[in-house]
Amino acid sequence: MCGIVGYVGGHEASDFLLSGLKRLEYRGYDSAGIATFDTGTNVKIAKTVGRVKSLETMVQDGQTPGRIGIGHTRWATHGVPSEENSHPHCGGKGDQPDVIIVHNGVIENHRTLKIMLEQEGYTFKSQTDTEVIAHLLSHNLQKMYEKKGRLSPEEMSAHQYLPLVEVIRTTLAALNGTYGLGILFRDYPEILCGAKLGSPLTIGVGNGENFIASDPSPFVGYTEKIVTLSDHEIVILSRNDFHVIHRDQGRVQPNICELTLSSNDVDLGGFAHYMLKEIFEQPEALRNTLRGRINHDEATANFGVLRQITPRQLRRIERILLTGCGTSWHAALVGEYQIEAFARIPVEVEYASELRYRNPPINADTLLFAITQSGETADTLAALREMKRKGILSLSICNVVGSSIAQTSDGGIYLHVGPEVGVASTKAFTSQCLALGLLALYFGRTRNVSFEAGLRIIQSIEEVPDKAAKALDVNSHVREIAEKYADARDFLFLGRQYNFPTALEGALKLKEISYIHAEGYPAAEMKHGPIALVDKNTPSVFIVPQDAVYEKVLSNIQEIKARGGPVIAVVGQGDKGIEKLADDVIEIPPTEDFLQPIVTSIPLQLLAYHIAVLRGCDVDRPRNLAKSVTVE
Repeated sequence: MCGIVGYVGGHEASDFLLSGLKRLEYRGYDSAGIATFDTGTNVKIAKTVGRVKSLETMVQDGQTPGRIGIGHTRWATHGVPSEENSHPHCGGKGDQPDVIIVHNGVIENHRTLKIMLEQEGYTFKSQTDTEVIAHLLSHNLQKMYEKKGRLSPEEMSAHQYLPLVEVIRTTLAALNGTYGLGILFRDYPEILCGAKLGSPLTIGVGNGENFIASDPSPFVGYTEKIVTLSDHEIVILSRNDFHVIHRDQGRVQPNICELTLSSNDVDLGGFAHYMLKEIFEQPEALRNTLRGRINHDEATANFGVLRQITPRQLRRIERILLTGCGTSWHAALVGEYQIEAFARIPVEVEYASELRYRNPPINADTLLFAITQSGETADTLAALREMKRKGILSLSICNVVGSSIAQTSDGGIYLHVGPEVGVASTKAFTSQCLALGLLALYFGRTRNVSFEAGLRIIQSIEEVPDKAAKALDVNSHVREIAEKYADARDFLFLGRQYNFPTALEGALKLKEISYIHAEGYPAAEMKHGPIALVDKNTPSVFIVPQDAVYEKVLSNIQEIKARGGPVIAVVGQGDKGIEKLADDVIEIPPTEDFLQPIVTSIPLQLLAYHIAVLRGCDVDRPRNLAKSVTVE
């Protein structure tokens, strides 16, 4: 949920910390702060409520010099957005802190620990759970001093920082919950520490400098080498070296990988907002999801992760469980239709937040797919772990290589769409739908889809990126429609079959970024209650491709018009008949039923975007939301 960064090296730490926090601001923007060591052990802290831009103004006044530091951008969980609750937080009893930390995650037993620490004489200045970690680290540091004496930085280095690692280990053992941590110790101003459990943390390996961050995007322009930490790992970084230690198993040989991001991935590239950029990146994102996954010779899809399952084992699968949250849950609904249509395997779609606490009957012939863009969604990760605990083969559909869900699952299907910075997901949704369509083909070919039918399906799939590109041509027309309805207080989104999930997704996009109340329904369900909401001020957005239920949806439109409701219709190109019924028509390329959500969602994304801009909303950073929900 929050974003953390850290730097140790030969340059001003604040330069990297601020640029890194700007790139991580999609993770939270209630407040921001940095801490550095000025000269020796003199701690400098700057933090403020609001955006990183406000923090940058403070820091430019010369408040935080130093060659080592940590930074944080916050999405509030414990305590309101305030300067006191902003990170970094300090631990210790004196005027100068012993420990300074930044934290992403939630400590579930913080109340119990706080009582214990207060009894030990520690004073709390914030409402956060994070301050508990800072004081607990200080408490354990003092206990180490009582046992071993105060070691100089040179002595600590000679001992390979193992006494300090033990302090961190002891502290982490007392915590229940999740954390990604950046830690500074005042007595050891040459080292930066980090730790991970359930919240992402990545190391940037530089030349005479090293870095940590919640994801690799801050490293672009600074280093091309990264290490992704796994759960229960601790890292100790100095200017010229770093060590990774597993909390229970000792030293770890790090796997240094090449950073695949470029400046084009993390910059706006001439677009006004990241969301608009990512909407227009969808054709290429879809091509990347397809790359290497079509097998014409066998009329099927290629998935390396599924090679471990023999065709005979695949035939034994009796049930597929798809789980996710938010937009990923909507993509799962599309996948349910696709897989059941092609493979005739029963599919269930579960909210990950509910699946975690349910105890549904699951047999050994069930296959789970956890669907996520970030790979860090706390509820999805917890549901995945619960299913693995029950012995179910658990795979993931994910965009971020090395993420927690990718590491935890038995195998993963990566989307390869590049970073998605805008909080409202766009290109990840359409690529998830495409990946699920490929899975439907794969499972279908093991069951009842013929070779010829498989080739026809492949042809339709290969046409989708170009159709998505053509769908983007409606951008200016959609903006004109947005001008008509930007002041509406309520919207209905209606579709049937494959486009019922599209209606849900369209409503979610509008709610997320424009703050307009919107609901998605199957079109036929409209008359079972939602029609009571229809009036001249409530637009209804219908997704009406020419499919098997086309005439039925036209009847639903007539019911809306009979009650004076304005209608926006998303239709296939050349459908002129609907102009007599709808107030506004958006034409998109005709597409096979099972791929329609990929194309029909694009004008809905654009509609939400333009309405939000016209209403003066912060499109990329909508209120109360963060990109990666890493807390429950």
